[in-house]
Amino acid sequence: MKNVHDNILGTIGNTPLVKLNKVIEGVPCPVYVKVEFFNPGNSIKDRMALKMVEDAEARGDIKPGGTIIECTSGNTGMGIAIAAAVKGYKSIFTTTDKQSKEKVDILRAMGAEVIVCPTNVEADDPQSYYSVAEKLSKEIPNSFWCNQYDNTSNAQAHYESTGPEIWDQTEGKITHFVVGVGTGGTISGTGKYLKEQNPNVKIWGIDTFGSVFKKYHETGEFDTKEIYPYITEGIGEDILPENVDFDVIDLFEKVGDKEGAIMARRLAKEEGLFLGYSCGSAVQGLLQLKDKLTADDLVVIVLHDHGSRYVGKIYNDEWMQEKGFIES
Repeated sequence: MKNVHDNILGTIGNTPLVKLNKVIEGVPCPVYVKVEFFNPGNSIKDRMALKMVEDAEARGDIKPGGTIIECTSGNTGMGIAIAAAVKGYKSIFTTTDKQSKEKVDILRAMGAEVIVCPTNVEADDPQSYYSVAEKLSKEIPNSFWCNQYDNTSNAQAHYESTGPEIWDQTEGKITHFVVGVGTGGTISGTGKYLKEQNPNVKIWGIDTFGSVFKKYHETGEFDTKEIYPYITEGIGEDILPENVDFDVIDLFEKVGDKEGAIMARRLAKEEGLFLGYSCGSAVQGLLQLKDKLTADDLVVIVLHDHGSRYVGKIYNDEWMQEKGFIES
């Protein structure tokens, strides 16, 4: 029997590369996208979610019948919820009120408890989704808080899987790796692997306005004036996660909320790729950097997740009009 698995966890990884053809006008080289919605939880986060759970099991941090706790913008929670369902754990997720309703509903459908916390509070505020997750982990017996931001299993998952897959799929011809940065696991783990194969591979991180990454990378200063509310989901941070290896990253490019949303819609209509918000940001970021590319380059962009998470937002004309992103 071919392509048969003992459970759904065996289907994680080995996602395809797909060439972009229409939305990359003016880019002088081939651009391929790593389509991560082929994972069973429809996002790249399945890779690191499973790794965090299995590493916790190996250390004895969680025992049978225990509870896995995580602060998530939705996708990591989905990956953990799948692992928890297969392995027999309970799951509790904290998220923020800026995340789409679809994400919360999907997590609850997977049997998880979801606690929605306010977005516009400091990271160390008792109400923040970081703080609530940490508090729960201290109160609930036999529980494990994954803490994807500082848990090194996150980056290691991509060092072990995403990086080798891309290197093999491009036959070592990749010159530029482009990815939206949130927890930092994807860019740091994949980037480390790719630079070990070829130190000349450029690692480009896509950031958003309202996030601290770009200025910190360029100046070493954590500037709180850079932090303000933004709409884009899944990229940018108001903290510096331990998983972000700034030494691996060659540059950051910021993309606006409007530009990311419009590019996501273009990818659906012009390339047939129904994708999440930050996927639009990643492709838009590459377009903004196209003058740094030559005909001899080969770009791979990670497309994190599926558009089904955003039907009520960027794929809803009324929501887009309300935000001033499109005209009525």
